[in-house]
Amino acid sequence: MTSEYQHLFTDLTVITKGAMSNEGEAAGLDDPKNLGEGFWLMSALQVPESKINMSHIWIHESDEEAYWVNPHVHDYDEILIWTGSNPDDPRDLGAEIYMEIEGERHIITTSGSVYIPAGTVHCPLGWNKVTRPFRFSALSLAPTYK
Repeated sequence: MTSEYQHLFTDLTVITKGAMSNEGEAAGLDDPKNLGEGFWLMSALQVPESKINMSHIWIHESDEEAYWVNPHVHDYDEILIWTGSNPDDPRDLGAEIYMEIEGERHIITTSGSVYIPAGTVHCPLGWNKVTRPFRFSALSLAPTYK
Protein backbone atom coordinates (compact mmCIF):
# COMPACT_ATOMS: atom_id res chain seq x y z
CA MET A 1 0.00 0.00 0.00
CA THR A 2 1.28 3.43 -0.91
CA SER A 3 0.56 6.35 1.38
CA GLU A 4 0.66 10.01 0.49
CA TYR A 5 2.64 10.52 3.73
CA GLN A 6 5.20 7.73 3.32
CA HIS A 7 7.82 10.20 2.03
CA LEU A 8 7.76 12.00 5.42
CA PHE A 9 9.27 9.00 7.25
CA THR A 10 13.04 8.49 7.50
CA ASP A 11 15.44 5.82 8.70
CA LEU A 12 19.09 5.87 9.70
CA THR A 13 20.51 5.56 6.21
CA VAL A 14 21.91 9.11 5.87
CA ILE A 15 25.26 9.37 7.67
CA THR A 16 26.49 12.77 8.90
CA LYS A 17 30.20 12.20 8.13
CA GLY A 18 31.45 15.10 6.07
CA ALA A 19 28.26 17.08 6.60
CA MET A 20 28.30 17.73 10.35
CA SER A 21 30.81 15.37 11.89
CA ASN A 22 33.02 18.04 13.39
CA GLU A 23 33.30 21.77 12.85
CA GLY A 24 36.96 21.18 13.70
CA GLU A 25 37.53 19.20 10.49
CA ALA A 26 38.29 22.39 8.58
CA ALA A 27 40.96 23.16 11.21
CA GLY A 28 42.54 19.73 10.74
CA LEU A 29 41.17 18.16 13.92
CA ASP A 30 40.48 14.44 13.97
CA ASP A 31 37.26 13.15 15.51
CA PRO A 32 37.69 11.58 18.97
CA LYS A 33 38.16 7.79 18.80
CA ASN A 34 35.08 7.03 20.92
CA LEU A 35 32.52 8.53 18.52
CA GLY A 36 29.96 6.21 17.01
CA GLU A 37 28.53 6.67 13.55
CA GLY A 38 26.50 9.88 13.20
CA PHE A 39 23.11 9.95 11.48
CA TRP A 40 20.63 12.53 10.30
CA LEU A 41 17.26 11.86 11.92
CA MET A 42 15.59 14.54 9.78
CA SER A 43 16.68 17.14 7.24
CA ALA A 44 15.77 18.51 3.86
CA LEU A 45 18.25 15.96 2.46
CA GLN A 46 15.73 13.23 3.31
CA VAL A 47 12.42 15.09 3.33
CA PRO A 48 12.56 18.16 1.08
CA GLU A 49 9.62 19.79 2.92
CA SER A 50 11.49 19.68 6.26
CA LYS A 51 12.19 23.06 7.84
CA ILE A 52 14.41 21.56 10.56
CA ASN A 53 17.30 19.14 10.73
CA MET A 54 18.31 16.80 13.51
CA SER A 55 21.23 14.46 13.89
CA HIS A 56 22.48 12.09 16.56
CA ILE A 57 25.60 10.17 17.45
CA TRP A 58 26.54 7.79 20.25
CA ILE A 59 29.60 8.70 22.28
CA HIS A 60 31.18 5.61 23.83
CA GLU A 61 33.05 5.24 27.09
CA SER A 62 36.64 6.41 27.19
CA ASP A 63 39.30 7.21 29.77
CA GLU A 64 40.72 9.85 27.45
CA GLU A 65 39.72 13.50 27.51
CA ALA A 66 38.62 14.71 24.10
CA TYR A 67 38.21 18.05 22.36
CA TRP A 68 35.51 17.59 19.73
CA VAL A 69 34.07 20.79 18.26
CA ASN A 70 35.66 24.20 17.67
CA PRO A 71 33.84 27.47 18.46
CA HIS A 72 31.41 28.47 15.71
CA VAL A 73 28.16 30.32 15.03
CA HIS A 74 25.00 29.62 13.00
CA ASP A 75 22.45 31.97 11.45
CA TYR A 76 19.65 29.80 12.89
CA ASP A 77 18.61 28.62 16.36
CA GLU A 78 19.96 25.29 17.53
CA ILE A 79 19.29 22.91 20.42
CA LEU A 80 22.00 20.51 21.55
CA ILE A 81 20.83 17.47 23.51
CA TRP A 82 22.77 14.89 25.51
CA THR A 83 21.01 11.82 26.89
CA GLY A 84 22.45 9.17 29.23
CA SER A 85 21.93 5.46 28.63
CA ASN A 86 21.01 4.30 32.13
CA PRO A 87 17.33 3.23 32.00
CA ASP A 88 17.19 3.12 35.83
CA ASP A 89 18.37 6.74 36.12
CA PRO A 90 17.82 8.64 32.84
CA ARG A 91 19.18 11.86 34.39
CA ASP A 92 22.62 10.28 34.89
CA LEU A 93 24.64 11.21 31.81
CA GLY A 94 27.52 8.83 32.56
CA ALA A 95 29.95 11.50 31.41
CA GLU A 96 31.42 14.88 32.18
CA ILE A 97 31.23 17.11 29.14
CA TYR A 98 32.15 20.75 28.73
CA MET A 99 30.77 23.40 26.44
CA GLU A 100 31.26 27.12 26.13
CA ILE A 101 28.69 29.74 25.17
CA GLU A 102 30.18 33.13 24.28
CA GLY A 103 33.36 32.07 26.11
CA GLU A 104 31.60 30.98 29.32
CA ARG A 105 32.42 27.36 30.20
CA HIS A 106 29.72 24.98 31.43
CA ILE A 107 30.34 21.49 32.89
CA ILE A 108 27.51 19.02 32.22
CA THR A 109 27.03 15.73 34.11
CA THR A 110 23.28 15.13 33.71
CA SER A 111 21.07 14.45 30.70
CA GLY A 112 19.73 17.70 29.28
CA SER A 113 19.89 20.24 26.51
CA VAL A 114 20.85 23.81 25.67
CA TYR A 115 19.09 26.32 23.43
CA ILE A 116 21.52 28.35 21.32
CA PRO A 117 19.99 31.44 19.67
CA ALA A 118 21.09 32.32 16.13
CA GLY A 119 24.29 34.38 16.12
CA THR A 120 25.58 32.98 19.44
CA VAL A 121 29.17 31.72 19.50
CA HIS A 122 29.17 28.26 21.03
CA CYS A 123 31.80 25.62 21.74
CA PRO A 124 34.46 24.35 22.21
CA LEU A 125 32.70 21.14 23.10
CA GLY A 126 34.36 18.04 24.46
CA TRP A 127 34.49 15.75 27.46
CA ASN A 128 36.70 15.07 30.45
CA LYS A 129 35.48 11.49 30.85
CA VAL A 130 32.82 9.12 29.55
CA THR A 131 32.03 6.19 31.87
CA ARG A 132 28.95 4.96 29.96
CA PRO A 133 27.78 5.65 26.39
CA PHE A 134 25.50 8.62 25.85
CA ARG A 135 23.68 10.02 22.85
CA PHE A 136 24.42 13.50 21.53
CA SER A 137 21.82 15.14 19.26
CA ALA A 138 21.65 18.45 17.45
CA LEU A 139 18.32 19.97 16.42
CA SER A 140 18.66 22.94 14.11
CA LEU A 141 15.82 25.21 13.09
CA ALA A 142 16.94 25.19 9.47
CA PRO A 143 16.38 22.64 6.67
CA THR A 144 20.10 21.82 6.36
CA TYR A 145 23.15 22.11 8.59
CA LYS A 146 25.59 24.87 7.73
